[in-house]
Amino acid sequence: MQEAIHHLRRNDPVLGGIIDQVGEYRIQFRDPDFETLVKSIVYQQLSGRVASVIFGRLAKAAGGALTPGNILKLRPARMRALGLSKQKTAYIRDLARHARDGRVAFEELLPLTDEAVIERLTQVKGIGVWTVHMFLIFALRRTNVLPTGDLGIRNAIRKAYGLAELPTPAEMIAMAERWRPYCTVASWYLWRSLEPNANL
Repeated sequence: MQEAIHHLRRNDPVLGGIIDQVGEYRIQFRDPDFETLVKSIVYQQLSGRVASVIFGRLAKAAGGALTPGNILKLRPARMRALGLSKQKTAYIRDLARHARDGRVAFEELLPLTDEAVIERLTQVKGIGVWTVHMFLIFALRRTNVLPTGDLGIRNAIRKAYGLAELPTPAEMIAMAERWRPYCTVASWYLWRSLEPNANL
């Protein structure tokens, strides 16, 4: 990881300043499995606190083990009673069917390219490119992912680089050329730069 930090410092003084302020790289990984993707769906467009409560209820209703089979045993009305929207209930059940039928096999994702993982997972209703980017970063541990659709990253770039407006995806991709092949590390530091204790 020191190589990544050195590369980013050398190629981008602004990001180097963020690294100095934030400190050590402490990304927290998750398992590349069904439960992690279900969690991503639950957390979409909700505050972390609310999403955590709903996710906890879902895990409990599924018997403590979030497996495709356990999800599909739950009636949609029961899932909605836990606090899930009708839409998210449909998304989670569609993911469960894909996993049960082998159309999404998590063990097959590891050797695939980022693009191939995106293509495979976005076939599931409710899983868009942003969700797959998060899965690539936090579950598959890919080091060169730039989540161009993430509002936090866009806000962090606007603030750090003194931009008048949020950068477009194309502008982010052009800017990130100096970060490659460590866009994930740059993204993590940009997220952290928005935290109150980052002193930026």
